[in-house]
Amino acid sequence: MIASRRAFMASAAALALSGYAKRAQAAAAEPGGFVDGPSRNEVFGYGPMKADPYGLLDLPEGFSYRVVSQAGETMADGLLTPDKFDGMGCFGLDEDRVILVRNHEVNPLEFNASAWGANHRLVGDLDRADVYGVYPDESGVYPLGGGTTTVVYNLRTGRTERQHLSLGGTAVNCAGGVTPWGSWLSCEEIVAGTKDGLPQDHGWVFEVPSRATGLVDPTPIRAMGRFKHEAACIDPRTGVVYMTEDTNESLFYRYLPIDPRRLQAGGRLQALALVDQARGDTRNWNDVLWRQGQRLAVRWVDLDHVESPDGDLSLRGHASGAAIFARGEGVHWAGDHLYFTCTSGGVGRHGQIMRYVPSPREGQSDEASQPGMLELFVEAGDRAVLDYVDNIAIAPNGHVIGCEDKQVGTQHVKGIAPDGRVYAIARNAMRHDADESNTEFAGVCWAPDGRTMFVNLYSPGMTLAVTGPWEGFRA
Repeated sequence: MIASRRAFMASAAALALSGYAKRAQAAAAEPGGFVDGPSRNEVFGYGPMKADPYGLLDLPEGFSYRVVSQAGETMADGLLTPDKFDGMGCFGLDEDRVILVRNHEVNPLEFNASAWGANHRLVGDLDRADVYGVYPDESGVYPLGGGTTTVVYNLRTGRTERQHLSLGGTAVNCAGGVTPWGSWLSCEEIVAGTKDGLPQDHGWVFEVPSRATGLVDPTPIRAMGRFKHEAACIDPRTGVVYMTEDTNESLFYRYLPIDPRRLQAGGRLQALALVDQARGDTRNWNDVLWRQGQRLAVRWVDLDHVESPDGDLSLRGHASGAAIFARGEGVHWAGDHLYFTCTSGGVGRHGQIMRYVPSPREGQSDEASQPGMLELFVEAGDRAVLDYVDNIAIAPNGHVIGCEDKQVGTQHVKGIAPDGRVYAIARNAMRHDADESNTEFAGVCWAPDGRTMFVNLYSPGMTLAVTGPWEGFRA
């Protein structure tokens, strides 16, 4: 989620040289397309944004939002709601209520953004076994500030009924993914550890059962690898877990569990490679490997020493033939395939969305006879259409819903139709300087009934519930 201003300026220069600015005019000229302030819709979607009188969230006509949760609120366990709201999953609880499990991307240096309050004043007599990571201090237990909170929200009344800390002592919990059995996989996007002066290594995936009412067992799933994890999704048919990594030279991983419902039981970790090109570069940064809509056959490379004490798993994987991607971020299952984002991919470095269709023999010894296929579904050219898409979800109508995390400008939640055309769903209405951006969107997910979209504003953290005429989409 973190990129430098220098990287943005380089991408702007690349855009100017590439001639992608021409697409801005074409987008508005498409049937149904229109310009709406800083955004450009390639399809009508739900129409133009209406200004929010409260200056928080602009939405199309007929849509509204409620504030579900805010950073700093006192939770049911007496702790404070941490800041930096990131990835999130939604689970049904009963006919009226849902559970949200939400990541908090708090790094080890952000002492006052955690649930424990300023100077860890709310730690009390916390049991060391209840949290994963602590600071190296012999005078007491001072847990790291990352983790997850769990929120119970009543869809019928529009009220938040309960919040509590559900995973503690982790670091930089970025995104993750839901499991078919009702838990949340929370991913650490950091590989700091004992070599950096901490008592424990970080860079793991943790499992948080959605119905837990307190802190869960903070045991990392080490077989899923130690790297800068971003997000995860599971193919419910096979139990295969797919994972992204947020670096400029990231890999796309899959985990073949021994027991698909017990990820802690171990498994094989592999990285995606291209059949026809060893160590392929999918980013289109220096040389254009492929164009939007093109599909490439894939194979999978076995990885060893996956606990990676040196934090070099992706380097070793690429040396063994794995393809590299530009900042892999959101990933989500979509029926019989998945989508994942590469936030800074593409000629203009404004982002790519990949679609992966698994082999009918995925993970089996004969899958090479029917290889999985990787498609460049969308490559952003005009940053007014789509820029730095990060977390994603799949809407009830099958569209990809993406959260922008752009470096400069106004953030949007964007929808991407099955034909690849993009439209705006929501706009961050908070003011920002011309050379900056307002806070990113994150954690987009849907209630099981398809009527409520939940989304986070990153910092100051806030979770919103959006409702409206979702059936009114216009192509």
